Amino acid sequence: MTDTGTPPGTLFGPDTQFHRFFNDPRWALAVVRATVLEAAHPQVGAALIDNSPFVMHPWRRLRNTLVSLQRMFGADEAVRQKEASRLNRLHSRLSGTDAQERPYDAMDPEVRAWVVATLFESSVTMCRLSGQALDQAEMEQLYAEFRAFMAALGVDADRLPSTLPEFWRYYDRVVEEELENTEALRIILYRLFDHLPAPPLLAGLPTLWAAGRAVAGPALGTITVASLPEPFRRRAGLPEIPGAQTLMQGAYLATGLARFLPDGWVRTDALMDLAYLSPGSDSPHAATLTALRERMQQAGALLRLVTPFADRGEPSGGGGASRSAEEFFTQVLDQTGDGFLEWPDLAAMARELSTRLDLEEPEETRLYQAFADWWRELQTALDTDGDGRISKAEYTTAAPTHAGPALIRVAEVLFDVTDTDGNGVIDEAEYRALFRTGFHRTPEAGSHEAYSRGAFVRDFLAFMTGRHRSTPYDPLLADA
Repeated sequence: MTDTGTPPGTLFGPDTQFHRFFNDPRWALAVVRATVLEAAHPQVGAALIDNSPFVMHPWRRLRNTLVSLQRMFGADEAVRQKEASRLNRLHSRLSGTDAQERPYDAMDPEVRAWVVATLFESSVTMCRLSGQALDQAEMEQLYAEFRAFMAALGVDADRLPSTLPEFWRYYDRVVEEELENTEALRIILYRLFDHLPAPPLLAGLPTLWAAGRAVAGPALGTITVASLPEPFRRRAGLPEIPGAQTLMQGAYLATGLARFLPDGWVRTDALMDLAYLSPGSDSPHAATLTALRERMQQAGALLRLVTPFADRGEPSGGGGASRSAEEFFTQVLDQTGDGFLEWPDLAAMARELSTRLDLEEPEETRLYQAFADWWRELQTALDTDGDGRISKAEYTTAAPTHAGPALIRVAEVLFDVTDTDGNGVIDEAEYRALFRTGFHRTPEAGSHEAYSRGAFVRDFLAFMTGRHRSTPYDPLLADA
């Protein structure tokens, strides 16, 4: 079958197969599986290791991915085009060479096709493993939607085969010939799951989170490995754990039962908003969140009494006004988690700010350029051994507290995009909009009257060069 006959209007929007999967709890397992298969591709794995903050900030990356997919598969064509342009600008900045001197490029159409292929195949596998396999018509509809998604990104849809039989041959070939046991894959399976930082909802409860993670982390890794294609598991040397297949199928079946809960309980966007909701906001859900956190804090206190669980060095999240230079380096500057400050770390900051504030291309370019200039300033001042990167020791020894012109320009770009009426002052409405869109926090009504350019710049510089925690900026650049 070379053409599904599906009207173009039904490939996006609320009536699609993808939209139904997006709010299906099983899809969480499918996305994790797809991410592992992406990371096993040498080019994707290298790009993740060199540029992505997924190790230090996995929840942030997950949220951004889900928001992006929702925009791309929504019914609004203008929103889809804007998001496609943003994603293409983001990926155009990700290129380099891996540890074996092989080039990688996030804009490579073959690589982008593989990413889409993993999402489609993992969605199909999700249904099969949970005992509700898609029929041929449903599978063809879903495949047409993912090919349309790829075309919306500007990638030739024919980079993926036009028919399902051809797709399965393509998929098997890539799995058997191109995938590798990459460093990114090993980090996800054996480090990220076991050391996953707490999501924002559980920040400040390291004991409770560590207890749950000690059980859930290894289980999730085992489930994911068991669900991967058998030829790849064998070639990559991934361990075969007794009972893993039974655990994996049980997890998919059990997760599938959650689909019968009320719709509002399993909506992906609602769950993510709840996880990032500030207890002090004016949202109608804030009181529920506050009560939930109080109950969890009580559970954490009880757990500390009965089990001396180590928190593995996680920050307490207690909200103290100051932090050491070492903490600032680890929590804010080292976005990629490799122990060094390099350009990809500052690029990750620019990428996150651009994404959260939904910047248009001119403002985004200004922001990246300001961060690039700041990186050159930091290199000149702090890279004492000349190796092209800044270690934690180099940073803490110098203990920089000054702000150069480039960092001031970063702050000024942020001020300009927040001061939407251009009157030189951020009023209360603009201030609240900044918090809601950029930081997923809602300040109390009446907490702000006017924010001048000078005051805004001073506050931003105090965070980026000093040791002070910041209510708006910590959630943006320090939270997991």
